[in-house]
Parts: sequence; structure tokens; C-alpha cells
Amino acid sequence: MLTKESLKNILADQRQSILNKRLGIQRTVLQRIKTKVKLPHIHIITGLRRTGKSTLMRQIINKLYDDRNFYYINFEDERLLGFAASDFNKMYEALLELYSKQSVFFIDEVQNIPHFEAFVRRFYDNGFKFFLTGSNANLLSSEIATKLTGRHIDTYLTPFSFLEFLEFKGYEFKPDSLYITEEKVKIIKLFDQYLLYGGMPEFLNYQDIEILQTVYNDIVLKDIVQRYNVQNVQELKRLYSFIIANFGQKFSYNSLRKATGIGSTNTIIRYLDYLQNTFFIKVINKFSFSQKTVNQSDKKVYIVDNGFIRVLSPTVTKDIGWLLENLVFNNLSQMGSVQYFSGKNECDFVLKMPSGELQAFQVTKQISPTNEQREINGLLEAMQRLNLSTGFLLTYDSENTLTVESRTINILPVWKWLLKKSLHRA
Repeated sequence: MLTKESLKNILADQRQSILNKRLGIQRTVLQRIKTKVKLPHIHIITGLRRTGKSTLMRQIINKLYDDRNFYYINFEDERLLGFAASDFNKMYEALLELYSKQSVFFIDEVQNIPHFEAFVRRFYDNGFKFFLTGSNANLLSSEIATKLTGRHIDTYLTPFSFLEFLEFKGYEFKPDSLYITEEKVKIIKLFDQYLLYGGMPEFLNYQDIEILQTVYNDIVLKDIVQRYNVQNVQELKRLYSFIIANFGQKFSYNSLRKATGIGSTNTIIRYLDYLQNTFFIKVINKFSFSQKTVNQSDKKVYIVDNGFIRVLSPTVTKDIGWLLENLVFNNLSQMGSVQYFSGKNECDFVLKMPSGELQAFQVTKQISPTNEQREINGLLEAMQRLNLSTGFLLTYDSENTLTVESRTINILPVWKWLLKKSLHRA
């Protein structure tokens, strides 16, 4: 049983630990948080394990609160094992005695405490501000929705963007760098690293692939097996290994059942939902104006960060076209909802923006005589179906503008598209 004195020791250690934490590369999402900080709403920061949620929290404490007037609690601390919702009052008393009354709570991995939302709601109603982090999508749904509907703002933290990766590598990007030959050479060299190694901050810092393996194992064994009480762990691992090795390729739940030997499609659907809830993958559907067709269509899976592909499915790296496609998808998914297009021809992605605007994207390593017609036809068919005047064909190094049947196709290298998009969003 945790006494108030033991809680004081833990809380004092945790506060010192967060204040000693390096600020790191300033995350792009910090600017959005800054514009919302005056709102009373509970701010929820979610994302894959080890993407830097605690570092972002450190940046918020420093940049927006000057390292003052806050409480900090980290429920990943093993000393808090056995902490229950009924202990929150005792913890608040300990915080009061240590630091007097403050107005803001920062709580890491809050979903580890069942029924935490009752405490948050009660203190929110009494004027306290909350910043919460969590590594499970359910933090945004079942645990939060019932008690905190309309009272929270959500921020999804991804691995480093390419712009953040450049800063991490010490490269100072300027808008005119896109057009200066010497700078383009430097950027492309760094892009080659980013394409292969991804943007997981801790891995990039230490360059040890065991870090990525540990993140994946923690997701499967800790976040999924324990949280959902999965009995057949080997079955779960077999499915996950298969979909990671075959990301970006169409599948049905029935084809997965046959390929993995798992007896029930309901089990497969449940297992995929578990992995999506950890933010490790995203499952997308075929584009259609008919919801019934969407529900019945084959699916595709994409991985949250390219670094995991090299570690968990190394043969895929022989074809960088797959890596480009995965990278583009992860960036599009931050802009809106994403589906793939399939008609007579195929187009990789249809993006639906929050405004309702649609865009079409085709991704290929390069344009060559053997694939040019196929890639253009797939994109053009999607543009015609969606009534779009402009589409995007993203490659490793080609750049051009084509007019086909009175429609404009912008051909861009992925690295340049990523940086132009970052400038536009800034």
C-alpha cells in the first residue's frame, strides 16, 4: 500500500526527472498547442510508444509555463504499480504538501490507471488544467468520451517529420534550399537516411536497432497481450509478422485467415484493432462513395515509421518504392482520412481533407518506359472519378508537370513534397 510519504518521495523524484530532461528538438505540434493553451480544455497527447510524448510535455512545461506552477505525475513509474483511482486524493494531498496549490497537472501514461477519468473530470470541474499523455487510442475513446465529451483537445504526436529530422541532424533548412544545387545534394543525402531509418527519436539518437525491437515487443506483449488478456500470443505474433511483411498490399480478412491459419475472421479483426489502438499500424479501405462498398472492400496496412520496416521486415528495403509509399501515407494521414483507389487501374491514395476537399496521389520509385503509362493511368482514372483538375505523382527524384486530357499532374520528389508541405503548414 502506498503511503503519503512514499508518494512524496516518488513525486519529488518525478518532478526533478522531468525538469532535468533535455528539451530536444522543438516539435512542430508545440506551436498548435501554444495557440490552444489558454483554453480550459483537457489537452490529450497520444502517439506510439517512444515518439517523444514526455519530451513534448517537457517543452510545454518549459516554453509555456516557465518551469513553474505545475504538478507532474508519471504512471510508467514501477513504484506506482498498484495505484488505484481511489488513491488520487491521497496523491493530491501529497502534492499540496510538497508544492502548495498549483493550477496545472501534467500526467504521463494516464491510461495505466483504470477510471482515471473520474478524477480528471472532478478536478477539471474545479478549475484545474490538464495535459495527459497516452500510448493507446482508447484514451481518446472509451475512457475519455463518456466523462469528458467536448472538454478535451487531442494532439497526435508522430515520429520526427522530415523537417524535424533535418534539424535533429543539424541541418538548417531554409525555403531557398529547395532550389540551390549544393543544398539539394545535402538534403537528398539526409533524405536517404530518413527514408531507411525513420524518425523515432531515441533510435536516431543511439542508432541501436534493439531500441525499435523493444518498442515493438513492448507494444505486443505489454500494451496488447496484458491489456486485452490475449491467450494465444503466438497466433497474435504470426498475424502481425505477416501484415508487417506485406504492408501496402491488398488483403481481405478471409485471405489473412487462410495465410496465417487463424480460425476466425473475427479474431483477425480484433487483433488488427488492437495493433491500430497502439498507433503502430493503420488499416485503410478502398475509396467509394458507397459505405457498403467501403466496408466490404479489401484493406491495406501501413506502418507508423519506416525504421520498423528495416528491423521487422528487412527484405522490403530492397525496393525503396515501398518505403516511399509508406512514408507518403504517414504524412497524408496527418492531413485527413486516406483510402486507396481501385478501378480499371490503381491509384495509391485518395486524401479527404477535413474541409471535404479530395486529392489523389500516386507513389513510385521512378518513372520509366515500363511503368509510366500504368502510373499515369491509375492517377488519371482517380482524378476523373473524383472530378479533380490536379493530381500528384510522387517519386524518388523525378520532377515535372504534365497536362493529360486537360488535367494537371504534378510530378515531385517525395523529399521536396514533404518540405513544401511543411512550409505551407507553417
